Amino acid sequence: MIGRGYQPDLIVYSTMLNGLCKTENTDRAVRFLRMIEERGFEPNIVAYNTVIDCLCKNSLLKEAFDLFSEVKVKGIRPNIVSYNCLIHATCNLGQQKETRQLLNEMVDNNTSCDIVTYNILIDAHCKEGMIYKAVDIVDTMVKQGIEPNIVTYNIFIDAYCKEGMVSKAVETIDTMRKQGIEPNVIMYNILVYAYFNKAMVSEAEDIVETMIRQGIEPDVVTYNAIINGHCLQNQMGKARRVFSLMIEKGCAPDILSYNIMINGYCKSKRLDEALELFHQIAQNGPIPDTVGNLG
Repeated sequence: MIGRGYQPDLIVYSTMLNGLCKTENTDRAVRFLRMIEERGFEPNIVAYNTVIDCLCKNSLLKEAFDLFSEVKVKGIRPNIVSYNCLIHATCNLGQQKETRQLLNEMVDNNTSCDIVTYNILIDAHCKEGMIYKAVDIVDTMVKQGIEPNIVTYNIFIDAYCKEGMVSKAVETIDTMRKQGIEPNVIMYNILVYAYFNKAMVSEAEDIVETMIRQGIEPDVVTYNAIINGHCLQNQMGKARRVFSLMIEKGCAPDILSYNIMINGYCKSKRLDEALELFHQIAQNGPIPDTVGNLG
C-alpha cells in the first residue's frame, strides 16, 4: 500500500492491530502499536484496549498495567472494557487486592460495572467455592438494574454441578426459564456431565433428548460427556456406539474423544481396541483439540 503511494489511516492500522492480537502475536502487536504512535497517529482507547486485552490473555499483567497507566498519562480515559480486561486477568490470577483497587478506581471515575464485570466477579467467587458471595453479587447487580444473562446462569450451574448440587443447578434453570432465558448447549453439556458423574445415566440421557427436542444439536463436548459417562460405568459397548454415532452425525471427534475411549479400553483391559483407536489417530492426521467442560 505504502509502495503505491497510499498512506494507511488509523482505521487500517487498528484493523491490523486487532488481527495481530487475535492471532496472539503479542510482541508484534505491541511493536505495531508503537509504530502507529511514531508515525504521528494517536490510537484511541479501543486500540489500547485491544493490546491490553492481548497482554492480559497471555498473562503479561505487568505489561498490561504499564500500558493502562500510560493511557491515563496521555489523557485518554479508560472505559469499562479497559477495566474488564484487567479485572478478568487479576481474578484469574487470584490477585484480589488488585481487583479491589480497579473496582475502587472505577467508582472514583464514575465508571459503572456492566454485566461483563459482574459475571467476571461471580465466576471468580464460584471458582473459589464461595457461591454464597456470588449470589450476593447478583443481588447487587439486580439492584443496579442489571439482570442476569445466560452467561451468569451458566456460571452458577457449572459451580453447583461441580459441588455435586445437581438439584440446585436444575432449580436454577427453572428460575432462568421464568426470566425468559432458554438453556443453551453449554448449559446442557454441564448437566449431562454432572448426571453421568453421579451415575445418573437415565437423567443424563433425558437431558440429551431434551436438547434435541428443542432443536439444539449435541456438539463434540456433549458427545465427549456421554462417552466419558459410559466409560466410567465400564459400558464400553455403549461408549463405542456413541463414538460412532457422533461421526455419522458429522461431528468430528477431537483428541479428547480419542483419549476418553482409549483410556476406557485400557481400564477394561481391551488393549486391542485401544490400539486400534491409537492407530486411527495416526492415520487421520491432526485431530482437533477442542476445549470442553468435562469437570
